[in-house]
Amino acid sequence: MGEMVLLKDLADKVTDSKDDIILAKVNGKLQELTKTVDSDSLIEFVTTADPAGNLTYKRSATLILLKAVYDIIDKDMIEKFKVEFSLSKGYYCTLKGKQKLTVPLIEAIENRMREIVRADIPIEKITMSTGDAIKSFAKHRMYDKETLFRFRRHSTVNIYSLDGFKDYYYGYMAPSTGYIKYFKLYPYDEGLVLQMPECSNTRSVPEFRPQHKLFAVMEETTRWGEMLGIETVGELNEAIAAGRGNELILVQEALQEKKLADIASTISKDPSKKFIMMAGPSSSGKTTTSYRLSIQLMAHGMRPHQLSLDNYFLDREHTPRDENGDYNFECLEALDVELFNNNMTDLLNGHEIEIPDFNFKTGKREYNGNKMKLGENDVLVIEGIHGLNDKLSHSLPKESKYKIYLSALTQLNVDEHNRISTTDCRLLRRMVRDARTRGASAKRTIAMWHSVRKGEELNIFPYQEEADVMFNSSLIYELSVLKQYAEPLLFGIKEDEPEFAEAKRLLKFLDYFLCISPESIPINSIAREFVGGSCFNV
Repeated sequence: MGEMVLLKDLADKVTDSKDDIILAKVNGKLQELTKTVDSDSLIEFVTTADPAGNLTYKRSATLILLKAVYDIIDKDMIEKFKVEFSLSKGYYCTLKGKQKLTVPLIEAIENRMREIVRADIPIEKITMSTGDAIKSFAKHRMYDKETLFRFRRHSTVNIYSLDGFKDYYYGYMAPSTGYIKYFKLYPYDEGLVLQMPECSNTRSVPEFRPQHKLFAVMEETTRWGEMLGIETVGELNEAIAAGRGNELILVQEALQEKKLADIASTISKDPSKKFIMMAGPSSSGKTTTSYRLSIQLMAHGMRPHQLSLDNYFLDREHTPRDENGDYNFECLEALDVELFNNNMTDLLNGHEIEIPDFNFKTGKREYNGNKMKLGENDVLVIEGIHGLNDKLSHSLPKESKYKIYLSALTQLNVDEHNRISTTDCRLLRRMVRDARTRGASAKRTIAMWHSVRKGEELNIFPYQEEADVMFNSSLIYELSVLKQYAEPLLFGIKEDEPEFAEAKRLLKFLDYFLCISPESIPINSIAREFVGGSCFNV
């Protein structure tokens, strides 16, 4: 056994790191730099370019923001300061109470944040009993946390303290405020956006680009949560414990069905719309949503036909390769764009065409007699990752297209200061579905997730604001259902495997939730695409 050393002291001696070190892996386990460890341990440093390090940076910046808010504004003027959801490359936050967030006030808060950073104040971890934590949060009017910890199974909880300001955070923290050098506050709507660096450029704050359509759908979803009386995990658990689980499922499903009916009504009123282009990131529920939208279109007197862009893949030998030499099936160039445009133009002009089928086993395009011709009330529901990119459908008149962006935009937060990542929800969905339909392990799903996310950043997210409408496929109850399927899969990842740290993080996250039985979930629900039992071919 070697001598005991402070991880921060070891990190300070590293001079050749391109990005700032903020965490460490000790024998494969993530640790904060304030931890003292055996010098004979296997130590790997984690920078802000790593997803875990980037989240630690953002979490620490959020704590500094909260400290600055309560330093600048009298606490009697604050009912609640809430981190709502991700927007642009930051977090959209709101202030509820007697004080409004004006531009001068936001500037004062940012200036106070920079003072706190320059002071390089330690961020201290304090372990206290769960009962004491509940009393402390009630005293400071952090009622979301008080409710959350009433359902905590562990007898202790770790609280972070910044110069006397105490708060709870789901995940790791930087050792001190001096690590958080790069951020900016932007006024937006009635709140502010805390903009922070991304993994790809850790020492630069990206330009704030308002996402008005995304903001509108998140606001709508937040109102749904308020209407149901469920904005946080604690409130969800209270509803489940009170026997309201079935009611939540039915109301949430009704709200989504109404939204799909509204979309179908809009399409049916414009006879020029012939191509319904639907796109969204992995595990958004695109297949189920396209079926359900088709049913609503039929209810409005239309004849929808579903078409997958996968049918227009180039033959395998012509598929582009990525930087690693692997086939890149996610880039636009993997599709026969010209054939797609010729086929769609012919359909628009009233001609009959034969739709190709792509054989994934042979890697070849086939023609199996799938003929199609569009009549007066016919529309195509086209699903694929490039659906919103006009380069795909460059020859089609703009007025003939109706674009739908679909994603599981989680409206639920752990508490007022800890948001739930939409990415985490989709990862859990995919993990459960891939295990059920493909026999894939959680280890494999986690290992490939970075590549999936990279493709989304390149091919989907840049075009989301070009959609005519956004549909939020998240379900307020779904994590309480996914939990019982995902936990056994995550426990199957061994401690010495690279994916263990992510599995441990997700297990800790799922521990917040009480379970809901899947029995009451309707057979046409998006949730059924992942847990099974759908009436659709998914």
